[in-house]
Amino acid sequence: MTINYQYKNIQSPTKITLTDEQSAGHADHWRILTDDMSHDVPEWLQKMIEQAAMPKGLNSNVSAKDSCLLLSEDQPCHINQVLAMNDGKPECFINAYPCVDSPYGLTCKIERMIVNDNTHDAVLRLRTADGSIIYAFDQLYTANRHLYQQDTAYYVNFSAWAHEIKLSEQDEVIMVEDQEAIRYHRAFNDIVAANDGKMPDDLQEQIKAWQPETKEQMAPVEINLGHMCAYLFGDTIGQEDEAWCQGQVLGKQETLFNGQTIILFDVVVLREQDADPFVIRIGAPKTEATAAIEVHDYVQANIWLQAAIYKENQKPQTTAQQSKAS
Repeated sequence: MTINYQYKNIQSPTKITLTDEQSAGHADHWRILTDDMSHDVPEWLQKMIEQAAMPKGLNSNVSAKDSCLLLSEDQPCHINQVLAMNDGKPECFINAYPCVDSPYGLTCKIERMIVNDNTHDAVLRLRTADGSIIYAFDQLYTANRHLYQQDTAYYVNFSAWAHEIKLSEQDEVIMVEDQEAIRYHRAFNDIVAANDGKMPDDLQEQIKAWQPETKEQMAPVEINLGHMCAYLFGDTIGQEDEAWCQGQVLGKQETLFNGQTIILFDVVVLREQDADPFVIRIGAPKTEATAAIEVHDYVQANIWLQAAIYKENQKPQTTAQQSKAS
């Protein structure tokens, strides 16, 4: 494999360029939503043009005169479509992929971009404030590609499509006896329970202030490994956004994508002490199995992880604050 390292300028994150042959494309992503791509996808693309909008991303001045145009829809689950432009008119189709909107995110720096310039596919390597590494497909690369800056902290919204999502395995446990780990575990559960299963904006502050009321609250904790939170990114370059995760379902709702019912699961996949929890909104077609998953369940999922960076979100936020894409 030949990889070309390109540095656009000293202010931009490192860019790794892949060829068409090295890129995976989106066939597997469309298969999440249809068994008949040759019929359904062209129909969906034509339908979305009738109500498409231009997402701004980090750019306040979106123009149809740009060399490439990104079209989207104001729906929880939607399609982003990239068109080549010539003198303000569409010249040819470049790419299209299904997206999930998410209100959840983390503040991250972009360490590098793994890009196919022909298709405008880009996977971002992101580092969170606590040092965690996350790889995600950039929904808005076409709009943001010239604007990303090195060593700049961005609020990044995270979402995903599930190739598979199911209840986690429940047959292995460990015993935790460390007192601070026990205190954190009890505090987190008490605080979330007191907030109807939702994480308050000041979760970390409340955890620091929490104190046990009984000796039993500081007793050793038996932890089911199926109740752990975990995130593992892919190990193939350019496909690191194909990830595995395990976590707890914090929320569940339904929406539609081209007439198909989609369940949106809000899943916390990382929650470490003194760090903002990593929550992903995961979309999955409604089936008997996915419909049976309930809030508070722990799930395992193979996901296509996505990121979106919008200008209006670039201010201090918590994962509980919602942000609306324009």
